Amino acid sequence: MYDHIIELVEERKYKEVRRELSNYNAADIAEILETIIEESGINAAIIVYRFLPKDVSVDVFSYLPSDDQVEMIHGITDVETAYIIKELDFDDMIDVLEELPANIVDKILESTPKNERSVINTYLNYPDDCAGSLMTPNYIKLGSYWTVREALNHIKVVGHNSETIYTCYVTSHSRKLEGLVSLRTLVISDDDLLVEDIMQTDLIDINVYDDQEEVSDKFKKYGFISIPVVDNEDRLVGIITVDDIFDVIEEEATEDIERMAGVLDDSNTEYLDMGIIRHARNRFPWLFFLMMSYILTGAIISTSEDILSKIPALIVYMPMLMGTGGNSGSQSATLVIRGISVGEIEFIDSIKVLWKEFRISFLIGLSLSLFTFVRVFIEQSGHDNQMQIALTVSFAMIAIVVAAKCIGALLPLIAKKIGIDPALMASPMISSLTDMVSIGTYIVLASAILGV
Repeated sequence: MYDHIIELVEERKYKEVRRELSNYNAADIAEILETIIEESGINAAIIVYRFLPKDVSVDVFSYLPSDDQVEMIHGITDVETAYIIKELDFDDMIDVLEELPANIVDKILESTPKNERSVINTYLNYPDDCAGSLMTPNYIKLGSYWTVREALNHIKVVGHNSETIYTCYVTSHSRKLEGLVSLRTLVISDDDLLVEDIMQTDLIDINVYDDQEEVSDKFKKYGFISIPVVDNEDRLVGIITVDDIFDVIEEEATEDIERMAGVLDDSNTEYLDMGIIRHARNRFPWLFFLMMSYILTGAIISTSEDILSKIPALIVYMPMLMGTGGNSGSQSATLVIRGISVGEIEFIDSIKVLWKEFRISFLIGLSLSLFTFVRVFIEQSGHDNQMQIALTVSFAMIAIVVAAKCIGALLPLIAKKIGIDPALMASPMISSLTDMVSIGTYIVLASAILGV
């Protein structure tokens, strides 16, 4: 897509590169720089970056991935770094500083005014996954006793430094959040009305230490473009805007996918950037745990050697039953985990979910068992226990599907209740549990129906 620009870079025709880049927005230019870094190295990217207009260069920098930002900081001068940090939006600046080595951060902060340095250090000390690390202090505060005219004049003065002007927050002298008023409401109201007469007091806010996943849930639930952040004394300390939540949603989705696949969290590192040892370390613990869990499955089979030795035909259908059980449980678990993540299902709905999954699983199990019965009956033609084997396998199919789907539905709900991420109860865990249930059920039914 950007091949012609890459060719110009390789030919060192930087003026032409600058002219070409003027046709792109900041996000596209950042993508071009990423490609240049991959193909020509960081030095070539820095040369191109320096040809950008200053006002554009800061926006471009904010769109670069964090690892490319760090590389860029290491390659440019202290003066250039100081300019970028100064011009970045506050929340973007905090994100950049969090990724930089401590010695570079200290060096940057040395040239920062004392009052700003104190605010920056406060934000840097918030845990990475809480609301405080996402918020910005650049918002519009209004007094409840102000007139609409005074409020609009204030917005004209401070609006250019604010993250958003569409929602303004009304605070008391002690910074307690009292209400909010939209720019639309201010514009269409009479100039002499007081802000307290038009502000909205039914507020949705978040605590500065709330988990970022809770924050993203509130954005999705209420459709806000910004949410106020308060401390433990209900004082307004910042706001979070919807653009800051996009990365959180992607990060949380990645985290859930990794946990569902049995991989330890490493959401901040891209796949290709992570070393082989680190990949192995992230995957090994869960696989080792699941491997050990199959010892129980092996023990069940071991104690049933007499039954299986008398009717070896039963062994043929064990993989089919175990696989169907694992797949059935994973289906239910995936749907329930999704319901939990979007707020459709709570622990209080456990009975409803269980009853629903029981009926669904019975219909599916019955349908599969009919096909299974016909298949086994034909395959075991001529066997002394042809009918009994077919009944054993088909009845086992019903029981296993029902049990697996009920387990798959309940485990994520129980995990959520006791404070464990429901995503951990997905495919790997469900499969290992349902395999044990499948084998146990199969052996019990075989013993009862075949009388062995």
